[in-house]
Amino acid sequence: MNDDLTIHPVGIVRSGLRALADAPRQGDEGAPDAWIELDPRFVPASEGLAIGHEILVLTWLHRADRALLRVHPRDDTSRPLHGVFATRSADRPNPIGLHRVRIVEITNGRLRVAPLEAIDGTPVIDVKPILGPGER
Repeated sequence: MNDDLTIHPVGIVRSGLRALADAPRQGDEGAPDAWIELDPRFVPASEGLAIGHEILVLTWLHRADRALLRVHPRDDTSRPLHGVFATRSADRPNPIGLHRVRIVEITNGRLRVAPLEAIDGTPVIDVKPILGPGER
């Protein structure tokens, strides 16, 4: 297997969430609006996005423990250990975050989205639209 893989961030999350302890586990558990600041080189890639669109934001959970392979789901030690691939834990070999959000504002290469549980400074590695039936 080839271990060489390079991912370049397309932007960064700007959020009032500053510490991991402040972030809800999922967006629908009280996460605030946040901004995605696109790298100026990638602003043209956002053409076609509009207020109200639902998108998937893929992030690199840069504060995750990449060596952790088993966790108690939701850090509940009364639950048995599971492999991280069977959980939504941020701690995993490749800590890619997947966030379904709605665009609430677009301005100057920035997307305000809601709700987003990623902390301030989290690298954004991709943005993808949510497609309905028959869309491509």
